[in-house]
Parts: sequence; structure tokens; C-alpha cells
Amino acid sequence: MSEADPNAPSRERPAVTRLKLTGFRNYAHLDLALDARPVALFGPNGAGKTNLVEAVSFLGPGRGVRAAGSDAVRRRTPAGPDPVWGVYAEAMTVDGSVSLATGSDPAEPSRRKTKLDGAAATQSALARLFPMLWLTPREDRLWAGSRSDRMRFFDRLVLAGAPDHGAEANAYEKAQRERQRLLDREQDGGRADPSWLDALEAKMAAAGTAMAAARLNALARLQAEIDARPDTAFPKADLALEGVVEARLAEGVSAAEAETGFLEALRKARPRDGAAGRALTGPHRTELTARHREKDQPAADCSTGEQKALVLGLALAQGAAIARARGAAPVLILDEACAHLDVARREGLAEALIDLNAQAWLTGVEAGLFEVFGPSVQRFMVEDGRAGPV
Repeated sequence: MSEADPNAPSRERPAVTRLKLTGFRNYAHLDLALDARPVALFGPNGAGKTNLVEAVSFLGPGRGVRAAGSDAVRRRTPAGPDPVWGVYAEAMTVDGSVSLATGSDPAEPSRRKTKLDGAAATQSALARLFPMLWLTPREDRLWAGSRSDRMRFFDRLVLAGAPDHGAEANAYEKAQRERQRLLDREQDGGRADPSWLDALEAKMAAAGTAMAAARLNALARLQAEIDARPDTAFPKADLALEGVVEARLAEGVSAAEAETGFLEALRKARPRDGAAGRALTGPHRTELTARHREKDQPAADCSTGEQKALVLGLALAQGAAIARARGAAPVLILDEACAHLDVARREGLAEALIDLNAQAWLTGVEAGLFEVFGPSVQRFMVEDGRAGPV
């Protein structure tokens, strides 16, 4: 088992101990009592397993495993959609027991509100108190997919260990959109206020440099965890970030110097970015690369099974790195993670999760997929919007 950093504070293990759903997807009502062990959900396709783990994902930072809006998750019936929906949980967090609730705003059902012990919760607070990682079948071919998908995945890994990363990314994206709107206006013959462009680029440079620094720090911790662990059922990956700001920081320049250099690059690139209709440099253009170490092969050239194993290995290594640094592992959502894994890798996954001491939520069509966990998991059968312990 990975030993926690002796300088890290003692932490409770983040875990849902009670989950209640109302009008969520295909669940009219659900009330589950749980403990901190991993949770295995099994049942036929379409029963509501992914809907249930999506509800859990709404308790952490971000938009959930499907990035769905409030209207999309309302339960549909022949009489029409339910007017409101809600997810409520009693949970252990790194600071102790709390209540977490999220759902549609009765006054404005298309909006989602999240509360922590009855008060409005910020994304940074959720990331600190209830860190979470998830993998879905979408990530099975992550390395052969788009650069943006890889970076969304990696930024989730970063956020689980750096609670302010999401706020910096949001600030960067907002300033980037506003800057492009002004540049587009100039392309249409209008005039953008230079001082406003200066201010927006200053925000982009500050937030973008913070993003790049958090990514590099997370990458270093993750790679160190991968390098230090013994051989397991999951292949080791050699990772790299390819980005302008990340490269400057990796060279050893200070954050202030990197921020100044990025700011100057943004100012010089105004004509080019205006003509292109998008910013062509910055952390939003960064790429994550990976190689299968044993085969010395780019991850994208590996088989589908190997690519899935590489991604699972990264999620498990990041969970261990966070546990080492913060004294507690994040909640893990592994939708269909056992599908297409052979028995040896299912055993390796069970061993890793037990060793990690994390509450993981796993889904699968058959109960037999979770036999390798023995009594270390709590099992629930899901069928037609209902779930019960087995």
C-alpha cells in the first residue's frame, strides 16, 4: 500500500454514506445506505447504472460524467418531465461528515444549484473536500481520439489534486472568449478598446500560467507514482505535456517570467488570432502524450485493451499520488471499467482499489464481473430505475 506523505494532515476517506435521488433520469425515488467500501452496481443495459454514477459525479466539481445540463437529467414520464430533480448525499469528506445536495432551482428549473451543509458550494470547495476522478467508456480510446478529449481527461486528474485548477481554467476560458469577441469585431470593421484587450490578455496570461504550473506539478507527481510502483496488471506510461507555457516553466523560468512572455505573445498575436477566429497559442492548445513503456510504443498505436489499461493505470496512479500528498484518496467512478478486462486485470483492479482504500463506484452487466473483489465491495442490483443491496 502507498504510504501517505508524513507531512500531510490526517484525512477522512471521501465516501458517500447515503444517497437519495428524486426525479433524476429514470429514478423517481431512490434511497441507498452505504459504507466506505467500493460500490459494485450490476444489471442489464438500460437499467440505470450509469445514471446512478452520474448522480454521484454531480456531488463533485464539474458538470458530471456526461456534462449534462439541468434539463437533460429531469425524469421523463408519459405525462411529461418531472418539474424538479435532486441528488442528496450524506458523505465523509477530508474535513469530516457533511451533507451535499444538488438539483434544479424550483424558481428556474433549467439552472442547477449545489449546496454544502445547506449553503451554496463553490467548485473549489467541492474539489478540496470531495475530490473525484472518473472514467467512462469514452476514455477507452482516449489516446486515439482528439487532443481536447485527452486534455479534458488530464485536467480532471489535475483538479482532483489541485482544487483551484478548475477556477483558473474557467477564468482563462472566459477571458479568452471575450478577447476573441473583440478581435472578431475588429475583423468586421469595428474597433476594440485596446485597454480592454490588455486587461483580458493579462487575465489570460495569469490564469493560463497557473493552469500550466498545476499541470506540470500534477504530471511530475503522477509520473513519480508510476515510476515508483512495482509491476502491476496495468502497463506503465511515460507521459509528457507539449505546450508553449508548460515548456517555458519546464525550462526553469519563474512563473512571473512565463506569464510575462505569454502576455507578450498574446499581444503580438492579435492580428493572427483575429484572422484565424481563435487563439492559436496558450494552454488550451497543450497536448498530452503517452508511451507504453514496456513496448516503447505510442499509446495511440496500442490495442484497444492496452489503451484502456493505460488509462486505468493513470487513474489509479493519480489516486495514489493524491492519497500520498493529501492523506486520503479521491472517490473514483469507473463506469464499465471491468468490461473487456481479462480476469488477471480485474484482479489487478480489485487489488489496486483495495490498496488505495478509496470508495470506487463500478458498473457492469453481470455480478460475476465483481467476484474478484470478494467481500471488499458492497453490491447493488440495478433494474428499471431501482437499486437494492445483494
